[in-house]
Amino acid sequence: MRPVATADQIRAAEQSWFDAHPGRDLMETAAAHVSAAALDMLADASGARVLVAVGPGNNGGDGLYAARDLAARGVDVALWFTSSHRHESGGAAAAGAGAREVDATTAIAELAETDLVIDAVLGIGGRPGLRPPVAEFARACTDLAVPVLSVDVPSGLDADRAGAEHPECFTATRTVTFGALKCCHVAQPAAGRCGRVEVADIGITVTGPTVFAAERCDIAARWPAPGPESDKYTRGVLGLDTGSAGFPGAGVLTATGALYAGAGFIRCCAPDPVPAMVTAALPSVTVGPGRVQAWVVGSGWGDPGHNAGRLAARLGDGVPLVLDADALAELPAELPEGCLATPHAGELARLLGVDRAEVAADPIGSCRAAAERFAVTVLLKGATQYVAEPGGRVTVAPPGPAWTAQAGSGDTLAGICGTLLASGLSARWAGVLAAGVQALAATENPGPYPPDELARALPAVIARLTAEARSAAGR
Repeated sequence: MRPVATADQIRAAEQSWFDAHPGRDLMETAAAHVSAAALDMLADASGARVLVAVGPGNNGGDGLYAARDLAARGVDVALWFTSSHRHESGGAAAAGAGAREVDATTAIAELAETDLVIDAVLGIGGRPGLRPPVAEFARACTDLAVPVLSVDVPSGLDADRAGAEHPECFTATRTVTFGALKCCHVAQPAAGRCGRVEVADIGITVTGPTVFAAERCDIAARWPAPGPESDKYTRGVLGLDTGSAGFPGAGVLTATGALYAGAGFIRCCAPDPVPAMVTAALPSVTVGPGRVQAWVVGSGWGDPGHNAGRLAARLGDGVPLVLDADALAELPAELPEGCLATPHAGELARLLGVDRAEVAADPIGSCRAAAERFAVTVLLKGATQYVAEPGGRVTVAPPGPAWTAQAGSGDTLAGICGTLLASGLSARWAGVLAAGVQALAATENPGPYPPDELARALPAVIARLTAEARSAAGR
């Protein structure tokens, strides 16, 4: 689990470091990480050509000291100062090591012969977008497929936002950031502009993060693997009230996700013709009422606004529910403890009474608002998947490929969530692990696999994860 810091949290951490180390600076340390990454990206430093786009602030200073280090190693370094303001000591250090200065026209003209561009224009304090000369340069880097190493964040991105508006910005091959990840590094579509992200330790300590990025190792460590005393009941009994006459496939998909995620026992309590379709596809699923440890409801119900009675019947058991799709339109004032709501952006917008664009612009703030308003953990589905808890903590699930943007993926995901909730996991971890394992399955099986087929890949992925967990624990 890695913390995701805001720009203000990074500034506070840097100020604490400065207060504890009067008269010292972090720039040399940051620059050393940038130059090391640059050398790693160059096949051969001797004779390599690097162009550094330099901004007016500390980000530019980091780039200039990195340029000094590279020039001292025999790299041909060109500096393009994108502003009339410049970091004087960094500029002098780079020039003293042999770096040469070029103007905007020359910078673009030399791109075709450049091995690496270091983007040191704007850092965490930069506003979204780029001025025309820099924007043209950034586009040229992409058009000519010149590798780009961005310092802290790709210039043109807002460090604290997902960047849904796709502003003019650099598209990095690799980004070296400092202290902690930022929102733009983990949230799509901004994350797609960051390339491989490396968090460099420059000695600062970030305090108070409320957003965290889950990793594969987190999924492996927390997956509920059965032990020698497990049986079908202790592994989790899941009830499914999903699908309808109009959308029977949703019932099949939720059951498929639940079964292949490892549910111990599944009871299908949906209206006809769903049970017959589910048991025909998955004969181990039982039909009819009985004791359950969690419910999945709402997927494929149809008829929004006419399902209150269907939801009330499941609320009566007092067990946690996965509230998906049409059940989200019927949320009562009180829910059993430990419930998980799984909206996509449009559904979350309707819950909050806002435009979908507002959710897209601020997904973290939006799912936090819903978690607080409805006192429920919220898994916001999409290209980046966020799990927000009442109280404000948000966990970003591991990412997957865009192939999963397909009808039925959400139904399958709801079933996976239900299995994990029935196993005894908290709503937070049920959401994070379900979204994460589906993403990992899609990553390991790239291509347009439909959601039911992708669900059938889950057992192999889960087997590898649990093996990794045993290995990490030394067993």
